[in-house]
Amino acid sequence: MPNAEPTRRPNRLINETSPYLLQHAYNPVDWYPWGEEAFARAQAEDKPILLSVGYAACHWCHVMEHESFEDEETAALMNRYFVNVKVDREERPDVDSIYMTAVQAMTGSGGWPMTVFLTPDGTPFFAGTYFPPEDRWQMPSFQRVLRSVAEAYATRRNDLLARGRELVERMREASMMQIPGSTLTPAALDSAFMGLQQAFDPEYGGFGRAPKFPQPMTLEFLLRYAARTGRGMEMLERTLRAMAEGGMYDQIGGGFHRYSVDAQWLVPHFEKMLYDNALLARVYLETFQATGNAFYRRIAEETLTYMLREMQHPDGGFFSTQDADSLPTADATHKHEGAFFVWTPAEIREALGADATVFSALYGVTDRGNFEGKNILHVQRSPAEVARVMGMSVERVESIAERGRRVLFAVRQHRPKPELDDKVLTAWNGMALRAFALGAIVLDREEYRTAAVRCAEFVLRELRRADGELLRSWRQGVANPTPAFLEDYALLADGLLALYEATFDPRWLLEARALADALLERFWDDGIGGFYDTGSHHEQLVIRPRDTGDNATPSGSSAAADVLLRLALIFDEPRYRERALTVLSAMAPLMERYPTGFGRYLAAAEFALSQPREIALIGDPEAADTRALAAIALKPFLPNRVVVLARPGEDPPRIPSPLLAGRTPIDGRAAAYVCQNYACRLPVTKPADLAAQLQP
Repeated sequence: MPNAEPTRRPNRLINETSPYLLQHAYNPVDWYPWGEEAFARAQAEDKPILLSVGYAACHWCHVMEHESFEDEETAALMNRYFVNVKVDREERPDVDSIYMTAVQAMTGSGGWPMTVFLTPDGTPFFAGTYFPPEDRWQMPSFQRVLRSVAEAYATRRNDLLARGRELVERMREASMMQIPGSTLTPAALDSAFMGLQQAFDPEYGGFGRAPKFPQPMTLEFLLRYAARTGRGMEMLERTLRAMAEGGMYDQIGGGFHRYSVDAQWLVPHFEKMLYDNALLARVYLETFQATGNAFYRRIAEETLTYMLREMQHPDGGFFSTQDADSLPTADATHKHEGAFFVWTPAEIREALGADATVFSALYGVTDRGNFEGKNILHVQRSPAEVARVMGMSVERVESIAERGRRVLFAVRQHRPKPELDDKVLTAWNGMALRAFALGAIVLDREEYRTAAVRCAEFVLRELRRADGELLRSWRQGVANPTPAFLEDYALLADGLLALYEATFDPRWLLEARALADALLERFWDDGIGGFYDTGSHHEQLVIRPRDTGDNATPSGSSAAADVLLRLALIFDEPRYRERALTVLSAMAPLMERYPTGFGRYLAAAEFALSQPREIALIGDPEAADTRALAAIALKPFLPNRVVVLARPGEDPPRIPSPLLAGRTPIDGRAAAYVCQNYACRLPVTKPADLAAQLQP
C-alpha cells in the first residue's frame, strides 16, 4: 500500500498497477513511470534521467525509500536536477536486464535497488545500487552522488556521453552476436556434472559459498543426470534435505524464503517469491517420484498448500511475492525484517506449555537466539535424537512437533502479516501451473488439479487481449498493457503442457502449441540463431535485450527450447526441434563451464540427447482402465517422455499428432502404444505390461 502522509499529494505513480510503484506514490519525489512522457520532459528540459529499479519484496529498496525518497531535502535535489523514473523490475524485465548489464559493466557488481543515470535518449552514463543517506561503508551518500552527477553532466557531458555510448555499443554488439556453439553431446553433460561436483558443499549441500541460493533448475538437471547415469543423487538429496530443514524453509507455514545469507541455510532473506516455491515444489515432487521418500512429498505438499493459502487470487491466478519486512506488533510503527517468522523462547513456552522443551530441542530455540536475539526455527535435531535424550518414544516426539507447528501457526496468524505484491505475472503463473499440475498427477490431489485449471483459465482470460496478444502482468482487475516477453510465452506453454497431462483436455495442449508458434514468430531471430527476450512488437529500447543464462528463474530461451523439444515429438514438427537444438548447441560450451547458470538448458539437453518414449493412450480419461494406464505412464519419474491421449471414436483425433493416428482401443479396452521415433511396440491394455515396456 502507498506510504501515505495526509499532507502529501500523490505523484504520477498513483495510477500504476504495480504495488512497488504504488509504495512510492506519496514520496515527495516527482516520480514518473517508465514511458514517453518522462523522456520527452528530459529532452525538453535538457535534464538527465534518474532511473530507480526495484521490486516490492526487496528489503534494501524499502530502506532506500525510507532514507532517501521520503526525505524532503533529498527529493528536492532529485526534482531539481533530474527527471525521476521508477520501474518495477518484475513488470519490466527488459528495462531491468538492459540497465543491470550496464550497472555490472560500470561497477563490477549489481543488485537492487538499482540506480542508473541516463541521457534523455536512454544512454546510461553513471550507475550504482543502494546509496546510504550519509557517507558510510566506504560508500558516498545519495545526496553526494546526486550533486556530483548533476555537476558532471553540466560540466563534462561530452566525456560522460562518449563513455555511455561506447558501453551501449558494446552491449548492442553482444546482444546481436551469434554465439559460436558446438555439437551437443553427452560429454558436455558430464563436464557440467563435474563442475557441479567441484562447486558442491558436502557439509551443507548446495553450490558455492554464502549467500546460498536454492538453484532449482540446477537440481532439475542433477535429478535427470542421476536417473540416467546413477551419479549425483547424493548431492541432490543432501541439498534438498538441508534446505527443507533449515531456516530458509518456513517450518511453521510451509514454503521457501528467497535465499540463505549463510552457508548452512539457516538465516534467510525472508521474502517469499512465487517462482521459488513453484520451482522448488516441482523439484521435491520429482524427487519423490524418483525415490518414493515421503519426506520430499511432505515438503512439496506443504509448499503447494502455502501457495494456495497465501498466494492465490480468488479467481485462480497467483500473486507474485510476500515481503520480508513486517510490523513486529500491531501497534508498532517500524517494520522489521523477518518479524512475522521469528520466535522468542517465552513465546514458545506460552503457546506450547509443557511441550515447549521438546519442541525447542527439535527446532533449535535458545535464549540467545540465532537472529537479532530471536529464533528462526530450523530442524536442529532429529526426532530420534530428541527422543533418546528425553527418554520418550519417537512417535511421541513427532506428535509434539506436529502439534507444535499447528499451534504456532495459529498464534502467528494473529501477527501483522508481511505485505503482499498482488500482481499476477504470466511467466510466474506458468511455473505455478506446472507445479500444481505435477502435484495433481503424482499425488492424486484433486484440489491441485482444480488449482492448475483455474490458474490456466485465469491467465488466458485476464492476460490475453481479444486479438490473442499475451500480456505480462495484471492486478486488481486491470491488465498492464505491456506485451508479454519470451519467458511469458515459454513458461506458460510449459505449464499448459503439464496441465494437459494432468487432465487430457486437448485445449491445453493446443494452447501450448499456439504459444510456441507465436514465440517463434515474434522472438526468434535468424541473425543471432536464437531468441531475443523482447519481440518485434515491443517498445524499442537502447538495445534489444537477450538474456541467455538461467537466473532465479529459467531464461525464456531455455524454457522455449525445453517446450519445443516436447512439442516437436507430439506433433512431429521438425522446425520446433531444429530451433531447440540450435539454441542448445550454441549454449553447450557455456553449460559445461558454468553449469549453475544453465540448469534448465542442461535439463533440456538431457531430453534432446535421450531416446524419449512416445506414449499414446486410447481411452476415456475418466474410465478406470484408462486412468490405470495413465498412472503407469505419468506417476514414475520418466522425464524423457511425452504422453498424448485420444478418446475412442475421435476421427480425426482432436490432437493432430501422428502418435494418435489410426490408434484404437483393443477389444473394447483402453490401450497404450509405446513408441520411439514413431515406431511403436504392440499395444497393451494391462498396466503391468505397460510398465514392462517402459523399463529402461
